[in-house]
Amino acid sequence: MSKLNDDLSKKKCQPCEGGLDPMTYDEAKHLLSKLSNGWILSQDGKKIYKDYKTKNYYEITSLINLVIWLSNKEDHHPEINFSYNTARITYFTYAINGLSENDFICASKIDLATKI
Repeated sequence: MSKLNDDLSKKKCQPCEGGLDPMTYDEAKHLLSKLSNGWILSQDGKKIYKDYKTKNYYEITSLINLVIWLSNKEDHHPEINFSYNTARITYFTYAINGLSENDFICASKIDLATKI
């Protein structure tokens, strides 16, 4: 993990109730490069997501519970879609209809928590 990723993982999400501009595509692409492999920037630049695959249902639900716990601590919640052994975690900031630093902070914390 890069130093910026380490710095992001130490930050706390800030409340966002709108009034801010979402990140530009280039800003998001730059921060995306600081996360672990697997995070993808949507074509419209408004979301980041990562797909996970585990051996079974127990492992995928354990991962989801970890993401929920981290998200509640940060008060910044992702979309989570899952099936038997796969999950997609998607971050974006509803209040600004795009990406904020909060999305990358949470992604960084997930990276750190799932690093093996």
